[in-house]
Amino acid sequence: MWFLFAVLSAVFAAFTSILAKIGIKGVDSNLATAIRTVVVVIMSWGMVFLTGVQDGITQIGKRSWIFLILSGLATGASWLCYYRALQMGEVSKVAPVDKMSVVITLILAFVLLHEEFTAKSLIGCVLIGAGTLVMVL
Repeated sequence: MWFLFAVLSAVFAAFTSILAKIGIKGVDSNLATAIRTVVVVIMSWGMVFLTGVQDGITQIGKRSWIFLILSGLATGASWLCYYRALQMGEVSKVAPVDKMSVVITLILAFVLLHEEFTAKSLIGCVLIGAGTLVMVL
């Protein structure tokens, strides 16, 4: 089931890039990010209430709060940079560079989370990195 959600995430992320590039024309990138963020907040809280899990907020521990907040700050920084890059560059070049986050994530998962880094992971990272360079150069 995780694979289905991962594929859907990729599809929606692709539409995000295209729709954002069209919508950001003539709009400050920070303002555009703020508008997008409000929509995401409304949608996220809507899902919380729709699924009835809002009572779980009291069960979240201090450590989880800290890391969820840090993750939110990283997301915000990523979105601000992404929208600025979209405004300045071609989506067909910005999106592949943004997806280099896959390589960085794999490296961080290995270093910080001690997840397994196999020959297959290394080959995948090299191919993604090389593919990105081919696409943007």
